[in-house]
Amino acid sequence: MEKEVIIEKVNNFLIDEFEVEAADIYADANLKNTLELDSLDFVDLVVAVESNFGVKLIGEDFVNIHTLQEFYDLIERKLA
Repeated sequence: MEKEVIIEKVNNFLIDEFEVEAADIYADANLKNTLELDSLDFVDLVVAVESNFGVKLIGEDFVNIHTLQEFYDLIERKLA
């Protein structure tokens, strides 16, 4: 899957399911601070990734994930 498709899908479910403002979605946006995702949102994020991309994420996958760009990259690695 191309990176652009990953980015588009992630951005769409952030807007639709997590009510993130489109203006807050940019590569360096911090998942916790900028996008205001809390621990419960991360559980929902795992479910959203699984349903949109067919890959499973675990808590350890998020250890070094702070920005949206790092999250895009994580999904891309999981799909490879």
